[in-house]
Amino acid sequence: MLLFLNVIYVLIAIAMIALILMQRGAGAQAGSGFGGGASATVFGARGSSNFLSKSTKWLAVAFFAISLFMAWQASRTAPAQLGKPDLGLMGQVKEQPAPAPAATPAAVPQAPASGVPQAPSAAPAAAPAGGAPAATVPAAPAAQPPAATQPAAPAKQPANGG
Repeated sequence: MLLFLNVIYVLIAIAMIALILMQRGAGAQAGSGFGGGASATVFGARGSSNFLSKSTKWLAVAFFAISLFMAWQASRTAPAQLGKPDLGLMGQVKEQPAPAPAATPAAVPQAPASGVPQAPSAAPAAAPAGGAPAATVPAAPAAQPPAATQPAAPAKQPANGG
């Protein structure tokens, strides 16, 4: 039934597109040069505007009615297993058991108990003779002279001022 409705749905959509494109806009006087006067004899004395607008209206009503019915039908016949998704071909693959862990665990490094690293527990060897504590800060790199940069030459203006 849904296949039949899908076919009808597509046909109605194509018919709506054709009817909407055949209708005249507000400034449709330019179309009269292409045989616009003949539509009065085919569709009646009032022309095609009344026929096309009513046809479009009823096709739109049918389009939305079929849309709502198909949405209702799809939600009503949805699978009852909401928690388990349909896997398609992957659902046919059998699960293989995970390999058993090794009997002797390898040495796994452990994370420290706190996020702050611990200070070394060894005491400093000996204070220098000057009485100041030993410097543990590495020396700064040797200062390099800054590179000489020349200012960019200004662009020359054309003679005509532009």
